[in-house]
Amino acid sequence: MPADGPWRPALDKSVMLRHDRVRDADLLLMPERAVRLSGAGGRILRLCDGSRTVDDIVAELGESFPDAPLADEVPAFLERVRAEGWLR
Repeated sequence: MPADGPWRPALDKSVMLRHDRVRDADLLLMPERAVRLSGAGGRILRLCDGSRTVDDIVAELGESFPDAPLADEVPAFLERVRAEGWLR
């Protein structure tokens, strides 16, 4: 955890999240690359606006998915996306 508090994930400035209506899929668009997100990936990343902590994101998703193992899966997903350089 950084000295200034818990991580508040946000998409990197070079990354855009868009919904492709033709494919009915969420995409991460980057210079010279696009990544199709599966499952709830787009819904999770839409909450990554820099104002919410990971715990806030888990809590908000928990309202819609009360029985899902979000406390484990969401942080793991966000760390994978962060390792790719798509989140700051």
